[in-house]
Amino acid sequence: MKKLWMSWSTGKDSAYALLELKKNSNYEVAGLFTTVTADYERVAMHSTREILLQLQADALGLPLEIVRIPANCSNEIYETKMQELIEKAIASDVTAMGFGDLYLEDIRNYRVRLLANSGIEPVFPLWGRSTNVLAQEMFASGIEAVLTCIDPTKLSSSFAGRFFNAQTIKDMPANIDPCGENGEFHTFVFSSPNFSKRIPITVGEKVERGGFVFADVLLAD
Repeated sequence: MKKLWMSWSTGKDSAYALLELKKNSNYEVAGLFTTVTADYERVAMHSTREILLQLQADALGLPLEIVRIPANCSNEIYETKMQELIEKAIASDVTAMGFGDLYLEDIRNYRVRLLANSGIEPVFPLWGRSTNVLAQEMFASGIEAVLTCIDPTKLSSSFAGRFFNAQTIKDMPANIDPCGENGEFHTFVFSSPNFSKRIPITVGEKVERGGFVFADVLLAD
């Protein structure tokens, strides 16, 4: 089995990709890695608070590597940070990294390039699958998530804070990808079949920042 670290966004795609990888006897999922904006202590784009990220890792029973980047991070800084992660992975005998990408070729190609000549295999368990089918599979699997970030140029900001379920997808315009792969929305997973326990959450304030609308997800009392 290849020792694998999973790229963990805190959202539904990485959660479902992880479920799929757990079924694959070719890989041993040994850890997670996540990019966190150091200035805000939140996961980039998903806006997940670091405490909730850690609770996900705890619920999965997996060690977590945090790649800290500054706000308005340049590509040069990002790639330097990622190279440091790759070197740490190599030192830890990691030979594969999993990603939850669905069909955007430029993102896939970028990840492949970053790992080129490292000896680490990039793995895309959900690649090329129908997002209509994937969304239904995610619901059926028991994954529960909330929409944390909305691009209001693509989707009404009223969807911020809604749960990712069949009714929410039904209420979206027909041109919206049901998995939000074109950046229409991002999510936070608070329950998954391979979590040891459900993470109790509440949705707090909704704010507009940097052209996006964010719903602040908080740990419930």
